[in-house]
Amino acid sequence: MNSSKKQYSKSILEQVALMPKLPGCYQYFDKDNNIIYIGKAKNLFNRVNSYFVGKKDSPKLQIMVPQIKRIECIVVNSEIEALILENELIKKHKPKYNVLLKDDKKFPYFLITKEDYPKITIVRKANKNSLKGKYYGPYTDSKAMYATLEVINKIFPLKKCTTPKYKSRPCLYYDIGQCCAPCQNKISPDEYKKIIKNVELFLSGKRKELIKKLKEEMQKASKSSNFEKALLLRNSIRDIEKTMEKQNIVFKTSNANQDYIGITTSSNLISISILQVRQGRLINKKDFSFSQILSNETDFDEIIESTLREYYMMLNDEQLPTKIVILNTFKNIELYKKWLSLRLKKEVKIIKATSKTDKEMLKLAQKNSEFNINQLKLKELSNIQNDYNEIGAYLQEKLKLKNFPHTIECYDISHIQGTNTVASGVYFENGQPKKSKYRKYKLKTIKNGEVDDFKSMQEILSRRFKRIKNKEIEAPDLIIIDGGKGQLSSVIKIMKEYNLKLNIVSIAKREEEIFLPNQSKPIIFAINSPALHLLQRIRDEAHRFAITFHRQLRSKSMLN
Repeated sequence: MNSSKKQYSKSILEQVALMPKLPGCYQYFDKDNNIIYIGKAKNLFNRVNSYFVGKKDSPKLQIMVPQIKRIECIVVNSEIEALILENELIKKHKPKYNVLLKDDKKFPYFLITKEDYPKITIVRKANKNSLKGKYYGPYTDSKAMYATLEVINKIFPLKKCTTPKYKSRPCLYYDIGQCCAPCQNKISPDEYKKIIKNVELFLSGKRKELIKKLKEEMQKASKSSNFEKALLLRNSIRDIEKTMEKQNIVFKTSNANQDYIGITTSSNLISISILQVRQGRLINKKDFSFSQILSNETDFDEIIESTLREYYMMLNDEQLPTKIVILNTFKNIELYKKWLSLRLKKEVKIIKATSKTDKEMLKLAQKNSEFNINQLKLKELSNIQNDYNEIGAYLQEKLKLKNFPHTIECYDISHIQGTNTVASGVYFENGQPKKSKYRKYKLKTIKNGEVDDFKSMQEILSRRFKRIKNKEIEAPDLIIIDGGKGQLSSVIKIMKEYNLKLNIVSIAKREEEIFLPNQSKPIIFAINSPALHLLQRIRDEAHRFAITFHRQLRSKSMLN
């Protein structure tokens, strides 16, 4: 037996051995019979077996794999079927170790109902029922969605009511040209369906195609002396052209249908922004966020696969782009190309940006995702402020603090290969930053070109401890240093030289482990813990402040 497999139970290894060498989905269960992870594979045996051989570098796998007590699989005919099934199973069971799109049930869609005279409504459903009609969306900005509905109601005379308001005459909507009164048989089902087809073109972003079609209808109406209809069509064309004027032209000489996906990660947050270009124009932006299992260990492959799988599963086939531009390629890229191409019935490319225009658009998508993640951070900070009594009490218990952590300081070092080494100190009070108490430090004992983060941290904290010892400043309830066990030990040594007894912990960024003095094993917080989010936020703020100061000094030295 492989030596790496000895740590797993006989029962689990027997289940692995029984996995078929066929495409399908696998489900991992814990001791409480909860599904903790769902995956897909071209070869179930090879994929599942890979979890139980070799060393696990990923903290996520280090935590997850020992929890697996039972394995089930579902065999399908192809890898594409496995991809579709995986998405359905993840949405149904929401396993804690899968990357999940947040609040996907809340995204609104337009529904064009399935009846002789369809109407357009707004619905909020994750599981779209095709028997009810055709769905367009999702829309992540509800204001933009209602604005679109207003434009549709103005341009297209669709049915507004479920039941007629009057028995023998049309309602006011007919009089103002916003309904064609099918309830009074003023239009045939076939003519009405032509209007619905135009609405579908409008919602799919095919507005050039729609204008061309409406112009042809206008000319026909004019030739047959139906001047009233021709006038209405002319007004519709003008209204659609006005909406297109507000859209940025990305490709002047092409009808490109492309999506650009920007991805930003920070601590436990993942933000996705998708820019939609249809017929050469930027028509929409979709913002999404994902819940993440281990803050710094969810790799690009997992994020981009979750994005492609979940987002494009929400779209109708005709809404798909012919090209998707992303930051990097990924392992299963050919599978996703094949799946989307089969749905669109033409080739769908998934590529890195190479042209100047694609690079500029991807950069714009990236900027949008960065802005979105900052908004998410602000929301988290607001939640922390509202719940700080509970969070602080949890930190006090978990970190074995004598006092409630009203005041927290955090320190970080910044340099490039030992040049312009600086440090930062940030100050938080009841979970909120107090920037008037932030501090910048230039290192006095570190020579230019010398790399010694231990010595650097010792110098900074020594200066801080001296001021606390001399009662020039009050000691904080908690001091955090950015680093591992070694960093913490070096600082504790200096603290003892000043005969101080302060609460000091370190946070190691790679696995988000919290180290306490005189304790060999780190403290692990649940990844969704608000207390961990606060510690990460404070650590990240110290890092940001140190880097900003380092860049300022570097710019000055370059000018000199």
